[in-house]
Amino acid sequence: MTYKQSYNLWLSSDAVDEKTKAELEAITNDENEIEDRFYKDLEFGTAGLRGVLGAGTNRMNVYVVKKTTQGLADYIINNFPDGKEMGVAISYDSRINSDVFAREAACVLAANGIKVYLSNRLRPVPELSFAVRHYGCAAGIMITASHNPPKYNGYKVYGADGSQLAPEDADKVLARIEKTDIFEGAKTCSMEDGVASGLITVFGDELDDAYLAEVKKQQLNPEAVKIAADKFKMIYTPLHGSGNIPVRRILDEVGFKNVYLVNEQIEPDGTFPTVKSPNPEERSAFDLAIELAEKEDIDFIFGTDPDCDRIGVVVRKTDGEYIALTGNMVGALLTEYVLSSRKAVNNLPDNGVVIKTVVTSYMSDAICKAYGVEVMNVLTGFKFIGEKIKEFEKTGSHEYLLGFEESYGYLVGTYARDKDAVVASMLIAEMAAFYSLKGMSLYDALMELYEKYGTYRERLMSITLEGIEGVEKIKRIMAGIRNNPPKTVAGHTVNYFTDISARTKTNLATGETASINLPKSNVLLFEMDGEAWCAARPSGTEPKIKFYFGTRADSVEKAEADLDAMLSFIQNLIDTIE
Repeated sequence: MTYKQSYNLWLSSDAVDEKTKAELEAITNDENEIEDRFYKDLEFGTAGLRGVLGAGTNRMNVYVVKKTTQGLADYIINNFPDGKEMGVAISYDSRINSDVFAREAACVLAANGIKVYLSNRLRPVPELSFAVRHYGCAAGIMITASHNPPKYNGYKVYGADGSQLAPEDADKVLARIEKTDIFEGAKTCSMEDGVASGLITVFGDELDDAYLAEVKKQQLNPEAVKIAADKFKMIYTPLHGSGNIPVRRILDEVGFKNVYLVNEQIEPDGTFPTVKSPNPEERSAFDLAIELAEKEDIDFIFGTDPDCDRIGVVVRKTDGEYIALTGNMVGALLTEYVLSSRKAVNNLPDNGVVIKTVVTSYMSDAICKAYGVEVMNVLTGFKFIGEKIKEFEKTGSHEYLLGFEESYGYLVGTYARDKDAVVASMLIAEMAAFYSLKGMSLYDALMELYEKYGTYRERLMSITLEGIEGVEKIKRIMAGIRNNPPKTVAGHTVNYFTDISARTKTNLATGETASINLPKSNVLLFEMDGEAWCAARPSGTEPKIKFYFGTRADSVEKAEADLDAMLSFIQNLIDTIE
C-alpha cells in the first residue's frame, strides 16, 4: 500500500473518529506532510515506540497504541503459559495523552483476558520497572517519550525481568504487531468492564511504599546526611514531570531538611511551558533553578526529566559561576563515591563490577582500577545493563555495584532494571552533603578527581536529520565512515577501529581483526593514542546521528582544545560524504 492509499484509507474508514479525520483533512494539500505521516509504520524496537503525536501510521495515536498492544498481547499469550494471569503493569508520565494511551493499552490487554496492573497517576520509569518484578508480571508498559520535545510521546515495553525488551523479544513482538490490522485487529473493552471483571487492578500508594523502601536501602552514608541536614541546602526541579512526588518523598525520608523547589516547574504539564525542552542534559532547562539558587545562595541544583529516569546536576564554582555537570562527570563522581564509601566500611566485594556503555567516559575505568574493581562495557541502552544484572543473579560471578551511561542515567541496587533518577537523586544529594562536611562542593570534588586520575573530558555532537531524506543521509554517513575509517583524527593515531555491527575490532597498524563479545549494533568506535576516542551511532529514538568524543589531558584547557579539534575533524569528514 502506498502512503497516499494509506492516507485515504484513514479518511474513509468508519473506525477513525471525526476529530482524527478533521486533522487529516487539514493536510490534504500538503503532500510532504501526508508522506511523512504514512510512508511507514512507527518503528517498534527494543525501546518500543517513540514518535510525534498525531494521526497516521508514523505517528503516536490511539490506533497505533491499540495495534501495538494487541501485538504484545499475542506475544504474551503465545510465549508465557501463565501469561494471562501474570499480567502486565502499566504506568505513564506527564506527556500529552500519556494517561489516555495507558488506559487504551489496559483495555486491549483486558479484552484479551490478560490481567493488568494500572497506575492511578503518573509514576516514573524505574517504578514501573520495579512494579513488573513486584507483581510478577510477564511484561510492563511505560507511556513516555523521556526527555524529547513536547510534540513526542512513546510506548516502552519491559520484559518479565523488569528490563526493556531484549532485541530477540522485541522482534517477536514486532512480528505479532505486523500481523495486526490497525483498525480491526485489536480487541478492546471499556475501562469499567475491565475493572468490574477483575482484569484491571488500579494500584496506588502501596506500590510507592514498597519501591521507596528499596530505594532507601541504597544509602551509603546516612550519618553524613544526619550531620549536614540542618545547614545543607539544595534546589530540585521535576521539570513538570513524574519525579515530583517520589524524589521529594525520598529526600524527606532520608532526612534532608532544606530542599528548595522551583515552584513554576512542580506541576505536571506535557507542554513543558517553562523550558525549551524538558531535558536535564541541557543547561537552559535549569534557568529558573539557577535564578533561585542565586537568590538563596545555594550551590547544588538537580532536576529530573519527565519520566524521572535521568537526572541533571548544576553546581557553583568557586568564582560563582553555575555550570552543568555532564553525565560522564556525575558518573565519575558516583563511581568514586560508591567505591570509596563501600571500601571505608569494608564492604567492597572482590567480585564487584561497575557497568557502563561503550560511549561513556574512560575515567571510571581509571577509578575502578584504583579500587581493584572490574569495569564492563555494554551497548548503549540501559536494558543491556539490566541483562548483566540478570546474568549475575544466575551465575553469581559478579556483584553489581553501579551502572550508568553518559546520557545522565544511573542505577545503584537491583530492585529495578532501568536507570533511576529517584535513587540517583538520593545518592547525589547524599554525596553533595558528604563533601560539604569537608568544605567542598561537587565541583571541588570533581577537580580533586582530575588531580588524582587525570583530566578526562567528553563531548557529544548530535546532528538532527528529519524525514525520509534524513534517514538516507544518516545511512550514507555511517556507510562512508565504516567503509573508509580514518587512520588519524585531529593528530591522534587511531589504534583500533571497532565495527559493532560486524562484531569486529581491527588493529589499523597491523590489519589484524578480532571478534568482539557484543551484540550487533550500528556503532563505530575509534580508540586512539593518549586515551582519546570517538564513536558514531544513529539514535534509536530520534532522527539524529550522534558522535561521541573523549580524551585525557593534564589540564581542562588542553582537554577541551583536543575535543574541539576532534569535533572539527569529524564535522569536516561528514561534509565530504554526500
